[in-house]
Amino acid sequence: MGLIPTKGMLAGRLTCLVASLVTFSVAHGADLKLWYRQPARTWTEALPVGNGHLGAMVFGGTATERIQFNEDTLWKGKPHDYVRAGAGEHLAEIRRLVFTGQAEAAGKLAREKAISDPVRQMPYQPFGDLRLEFPGHENVAEYRRELDLETAIARTSYQVEGVEYQREVFASYPDRVLVVRLTASQPGRIQFSLRLDSPHTNTQTRALGPDTLALAGQLGTDGLKFEARVRVLTTGGACVSRQDRLAVEKADAVTVALVARTSFRNFEDIRGDPAARCASDLKRLARKDYAGLRAAHLADHQRLMRRVQLELSGPSAGMPVDERLARVKQEGLASDPHLAALHFQYGRYLLIASSRPGSQPANLQGVWNEELNPPWESKYTLNINCEMNYWPAEVCNLSECHEPLFDLIDDLTISGARAAKKQYGARGWVVHHNTDLWRGAAPINNIDGFWPTGGAWLCHHLWEHYLFTGDRDFLRKRAYPAMKSAALFFVDFLVPDPATGYLVTCPSHSPEQAPPGRPLFAPGPT
Repeated sequence: MGLIPTKGMLAGRLTCLVASLVTFSVAHGADLKLWYRQPARTWTEALPVGNGHLGAMVFGGTATERIQFNEDTLWKGKPHDYVRAGAGEHLAEIRRLVFTGQAEAAGKLAREKAISDPVRQMPYQPFGDLRLEFPGHENVAEYRRELDLETAIARTSYQVEGVEYQREVFASYPDRVLVVRLTASQPGRIQFSLRLDSPHTNTQTRALGPDTLALAGQLGTDGLKFEARVRVLTTGGACVSRQDRLAVEKADAVTVALVARTSFRNFEDIRGDPAARCASDLKRLARKDYAGLRAAHLADHQRLMRRVQLELSGPSAGMPVDERLARVKQEGLASDPHLAALHFQYGRYLLIASSRPGSQPANLQGVWNEELNPPWESKYTLNINCEMNYWPAEVCNLSECHEPLFDLIDDLTISGARAAKKQYGARGWVVHHNTDLWRGAAPINNIDGFWPTGGAWLCHHLWEHYLFTGDRDFLRKRAYPAMKSAALFFVDFLVPDPATGYLVTCPSHSPEQAPPGRPLFAPGPT
């Protein structure tokens, strides 16, 4: 919990998020709650909710509230084969240079003729922000902000002039919607304005009646189109449209429903209609009230979350976690073993929130990202980080959360087969150390991108799933074909090392053993 995260140690910023968020306040006891005495000041202090498709970071402000949200298919770029034209024509010469000790020349040729086109893959993108403004809520009392891992609900509560206000935020997987519920201890006291904005400059916001806003845009001139819609339902009072925002006046309770979609259909097709998809989502939601949405969300989340319990007995610690961490540093973890149990369950929570059947897999930051240029593009780093995200899937009884990774593998057997043939003249499929929404399989970035064992490592997850589930149908129809094809690639790719006679990978690079700052090819690196 006190580690300084590095790429080689942790699974990208998803794991960093575990460490950073847990360093704030946590309630001790039978419940599993991260709680705070103040709103978030920065994005990494905000509280994450997610349903695999949608992710949101809840800041818990009083006079102003920011809920930054993402949709798992909003990435830069478009369907694209990253293999550089003619790359395979230089394979024999690159191998000759490696085997004759001319690693520098081999690297120069590979960078010029065999690296991916473009050299870097595409970044995962933020979608937008839901912003609420509450006049007169600058000075509050009895403030509390929490994330309940048992319910997957982020809650903010405080008092203004004797009135208690509460907001609940959750991302429902059954209904594919982000829900914000606002209540007050006295009728007619809820007043606020609401708007949508986005870091993408080519977006437009429009009102769709007195209770609905839409935010629409496109990434570049030929990239993904995207749209989010937010609808406000009031109990008592009224909601009116005022240009680019909605205003709620004198309501007893309010439910805000946000849906978001892109034109993504699959990694080869982006002809979907995000506006029609959002309209369909809201139409379906119109048949449900808040109680129904909340009940469906709780049943779905707790079916997964409650499968595992970890009880570490020890002294009670009814204090904020920053104080608990300070005490642990002085007295050791034995002074507060519940903190370790909380950290364990928080990791399970983040996997549930960022990887569900039908969604994209958890990327380097799960499903959460506020930056247009996030670290390592917030994609899928296959030489350890992506796999680390899924190490808890089977052993922590979240087998269903593994499904999006298997969908990724299904796609990579297609794009990776093209890469194997064009790049190496090989059968089977290959993927190197990174991939993105467009299922790039070619070596990227630099010499360190020539790491052709990503497919082999991913296959371990197929086998692990079978070992835990005993699902022979899965093994026969899905796992074994991908595993066999990944192995077939190496049957063709391995070549004899003239110095030893052993079959080795070449060209290939070790991300751990190369000289710092000077990546070099070596025959059969470990």
